[in-house]
Amino acid sequence: MANDREVLRLVWEGKIPICFQADPAEVVGLQPPEPFYLMVPRLSYLPLVTDKVRKHFVRFISNEQQEGDIWFDCNGTPLKWHYPIGVLFDLTMGDEEPNLPWTVTIHFGNLPGEFVFKCPTKEVVEAHFMSCLKEADHLKHRGQIVSAMQKKDHTQLWLGIVNDKFDQFWAVNRRLMESHGDQDTFKYIPVRCYNEDGTYMQKLIQPTSKTNLKQTLKDLLECFSSPAHRAVAARMHGITVDLDTPLQWLSEHLSYPDNFLHICLLYDDDNTTIAADNDSSVC
Repeated sequence: MANDREVLRLVWEGKIPICFQADPAEVVGLQPPEPFYLMVPRLSYLPLVTDKVRKHFVRFISNEQQEGDIWFDCNGTPLKWHYPIGVLFDLTMGDEEPNLPWTVTIHFGNLPGEFVFKCPTKEVVEAHFMSCLKEADHLKHRGQIVSAMQKKDHTQLWLGIVNDKFDQFWAVNRRLMESHGDQDTFKYIPVRCYNEDGTYMQKLIQPTSKTNLKQTLKDLLECFSSPAHRAVAARMHGITVDLDTPLQWLSEHLSYPDNFLHICLLYDDDNTTIAADNDSSVC
């Protein structure tokens, strides 16, 4: 079970300063709107934190577009609402140092449907979150924890995210960090590894090897690499994580609220090979 409360709180309190701006092509009138600045939680989702952003810009948009489909982009790249905000930011930064505040453009129409869905209601975001949580619990405990929870527990988890309440969320989420059965680890590690283009990969990842050695982040990167495309580093929550860190510890302490590790992979153009442990059976 996650027992380093200081790490958990530091992850929870991670924030990103965002400078929201309107699309000049959608603005009417002679006076363009001022940018709107907002400090947002890394662990949240764009539809949960952008009501004020819409209200700020909507009066500068034509009447025909004010009820249009809202979506966001960064430097022309549409942002997927169902990715946590911290993941979106880390993906747009790549291996560069972050340039803050993060500049994001709000749109009121012309939704690029092949890349992104329109921002949904909060109820749809909640349903997406619960679906991911159930998937993660199935990997960790065969679904036994979430299925044993009451509706009020699900609601408490969700409201903890919406209201940015650490204690409210972790009072329930700690159950999902218990080990599986008589083991001291999860059955599998819920993880999504992201490529530079924003797509992600999933595999069944075990926390220990066949000889019961702890699997590390280095082993994971080897699993998600190919001879032509070698992952050499991993970014989570804005930091590059030590490759010798055990996967079980990462899952307990650096998972997002949906209980997945969301890892942005960094690749070496020279295709340098990572030396994984000889008995690695991470995937």
